[in-house]
Amino acid sequence: MLCERGPGPQGAGTHISSSIADMIGRIDEVVVDCANPRVLAQFWSAVLGGAPCARDESWHYVDPPGGTRLAFQKVPEGKTVKNRVHLDVDVSDIAEATEQAEALGAQRAGGIHGDAAGSFQVLLDPEGNEWCMVQPA
Repeated sequence: MLCERGPGPQGAGTHISSSIADMIGRIDEVVVDCANPRVLAQFWSAVLGGAPCARDESWHYVDPPGGTRLAFQKVPEGKTVKNRVHLDVDVSDIAEATEQAEALGAQRAGGIHGDAAGSFQVLLDPEGNEWCMVQPA
């Protein structure tokens, strides 16, 4: 089934055949396993907005304006492979936003890519988690 993204933030207006009555639930938060929750909460707060908050030293989070909570949970093991899930951050100017993110501690992973859906730049957060700056077509 082909779904089309409608206008507005987070794909408001997406058309699918399922109804709210068919839902099992809603996403409460996205949790990232990490070594230093405080550092990542501060980084992502600067990227997405919202204040970095702490439940305790092993669990920090940020509530971006109009977005889903992003939480950071301390785990003993380090990151060893590419993420299976990543965040796409919608920006109006990829080059400018990338420079701002690098000033916060992000690292570029390659150059800007483009296709029919738009353009994107892969970045790494301070713990090496992949994410993208995106500019839809």
